[in-house]
Amino acid sequence: MDSNSLNKTNAIICYCTLIGWIISLVQVSSTEGEERKFTAFHLRQMLILMLVGAAVSIVDTILFFIPFIGVILINVISIVLFLVWLMLLISAIRGEKKYVPFIGQAGESMLGDMFE
Repeated sequence: MDSNSLNKTNAIICYCTLIGWIISLVQVSSTEGEERKFTAFHLRQMLILMLVGAAVSIVDTILFFIPFIGVILINVISIVLFLVWLMLLISAIRGEKKYVPFIGQAGESMLGDMFE
């Protein structure tokens, strides 16, 4: 397997649960040079998405106590998070670099060269 397809595979794996993210993190730490930039980008984007998901779960807990409207908002937020995750997964499959909407570039600048 050439390094480009290996990086693509690691980027795809990082979107498959927390264990997949950890496996990709271990794989990217064992490679050197330019080969790891693509996987490192997707590791950072998934980390941002996981942190947003954790914050959303706290908000969901609060919204749960608002009758009817809270449940609708929880479902809408969950669907949006799923669609963002799916968009990022498809971009990794295609070999593209797409940011998490609205906060991906800011998060990328905060995380810097993490995982590279």
